[in-house]
Amino acid sequence: MKQLRQFAILALASTILSSCATVFGGPVSTYQKTKPAAGQPQRDIRVGALVADILLFWPGAVIDFATGAIYKPQPKDATPAASPATTPNK
Repeated sequence: MKQLRQFAILALASTILSSCATVFGGPVSTYQKTKPAAGQPQRDIRVGALVADILLFWPGAVIDFATGAIYKPQPKDATPAASPATTPNK
């Protein structure tokens, strides 16, 4: 009975945590977590992780999108978008 309980807990934990990009994608940056503002380029999706999530355990894709781990990290050559200049009121 104890082994069955341990197996059930292990199976449940592996099912809940089986989102490929969250587990294997490395740390999630703020670039991946924040939604782009209007006029900023959209974030690229890790296609391999998305396909693996869909084929292995589709709720993993939901977890990856919720955590932002499904998105590729910020490219090294990309610069952050400049905020618009404000003019002082006269």
